[in-house]
Amino acid sequence: MSSETRRMKTKNKKKEGLRWMEWIRGWACVFHEFLFQRFMSSHLPNPLSLPPLSHLTCIVTGSTSGIGRETARQLAEAGAHVVMAVRNTKAAHDLIQQWQRDWSAKGLPLNIEAMELDLLSLDSVVNFSNAWNARLAPLHVLINNAGIFAMGEEQKFSKDGYEQHMQVNHLAPALLSLLLLPSLNRASPSRIINVNSVMHYVGFVDPDDMNVVSGRRKFTSLVGYSGSKLAQVMFSNVLFKRLPLESRISVVCLSPGIVLTNVARDLPRSVQVQYALIPYFIFSPQEGCRSSLFSATDAQIPEHCEKLKTGDKPICTFISQDCKHTKPSEEAQNVETANRVWEKTVELIGLPLDALERLLQGQEVQCRYGTHQE
Repeated sequence: MSSETRRMKTKNKKKEGLRWMEWIRGWACVFHEFLFQRFMSSHLPNPLSLPPLSHLTCIVTGSTSGIGRETARQLAEAGAHVVMAVRNTKAAHDLIQQWQRDWSAKGLPLNIEAMELDLLSLDSVVNFSNAWNARLAPLHVLINNAGIFAMGEEQKFSKDGYEQHMQVNHLAPALLSLLLLPSLNRASPSRIINVNSVMHYVGFVDPDDMNVVSGRRKFTSLVGYSGSKLAQVMFSNVLFKRLPLESRISVVCLSPGIVLTNVARDLPRSVQVQYALIPYFIFSPQEGCRSSLFSATDAQIPEHCEKLKTGDKPICTFISQDCKHTKPSEEAQNVETANRVWEKTVELIGLPLDALERLLQGQEVQCRYGTHQE
């Protein structure tokens, strides 16, 4: 067999996982963030200082706990109209009442409300989007914050038939982002913010096996979580590339750092104890939300996105836990795989391939979930 033939076979062979050097570099990034995130972020105030935001309307998913809770509260206290998109609206209303009481002596009442959204149900995503779009109101910032990492648990699927990490961390936010494009376009300039993770550096996505059921890879919660986060970055890169420059919709992915959140509730008791013994290395939710707040409010984000869009290989902005611009993983920049992830995602969430273009033009599209009809 000639060397040229061998090269062609290698090129055409389907990639079934990260190569060893990619895997090693990925874990090096993870451990570097864990060990040095506090040092690298020492220049940031805690809490992050925000400008007046009374001109902004922001939707924050998963905002009854952890990073999302802090993000919603601080945006509201800076004057933004905040919509808490959550499964448990009672918990959200209780929080709103508490925040209003705490804020009552400091100024005007907070402009904050709660709407029901369950990312484990794509019907719920469509119904939420319909309810919001019916207001014909501008949406300046969508923060896809909600996520799941069911550490150590067996593989589980949503009622829609998708692996739970892939649905909550990628498919549902992707559907939400697309269906809210008319509102984001109305508010232009606007932003789609995806709370991602440094764990995407060790993730791998097979567009033909996004549920990890083929048997080619053994499923673990780490495989599910890291793969879903990588899929989100890949999808975001293509979304960013496809959005016309004149839409002025920025797309940002970010790492909040290694944060002490409700993920710890799913850990074995012995691991929870160890998790709690290393507070120096782990961010609090207030520290972890700084990259979300920075991505949502920094005045230079649109300009940076515009520069990236005109580059040879457009990738969306990725903000590190210390609120600095960085690049996603090498695998996340795989254009061919990212395009396949885009196409498969649009198929799985029940939208036509031209949904983005039609939604930006103000047309309605048909989705096989919810009541979103053409």
